Amino acid sequence: HVQLVESGGGSVQAGGSLRLSCAASGYTSTMNWMGWFRQVPGKEREGVAAILSGGGDTYYADSVKGRFTISQDNAKNTMYTMYLQMNNLKPEDTATYYCAAARRRTPNWWLSSEYNFWGQGTQVTVS
Repeated sequence: HVQLVESGGGSVQAGGSLRLSCAASGYTSTMNWMGWFRQVPGKEREGVAAILSGGGDTYYADSVKGRFTISQDNAKNTMYTMYLQMNNLKPEDTATYYCAAARRRTPNWWLSSEYNFWGQGTQVTVS
């Protein structure tokens, strides 16, 4: 089993920046992909960005390309930390952000159904 804990959410004015963190622990060797999703009430969970575990390939939703950067730090044995640096934030970025991990590689990184483990979510509000 893998445990994911997000942090770093908050309130910011448009044009500002936030950095989200996701600490992964447990059987992290079983993870292939990690991703960030976001959700607003009444809408489906949206894939924001994904990264191949161990670094390497990254993917972004068109709406965040050039503004958000996903990265990963796996320097400590079985503990991974994934980040989402969010710059030039817009009001439409307001959502609850979730980190997720998938056991197997998938070309459909943006689909929440492809992921096996989820964090509890952290709120980002842009005004």
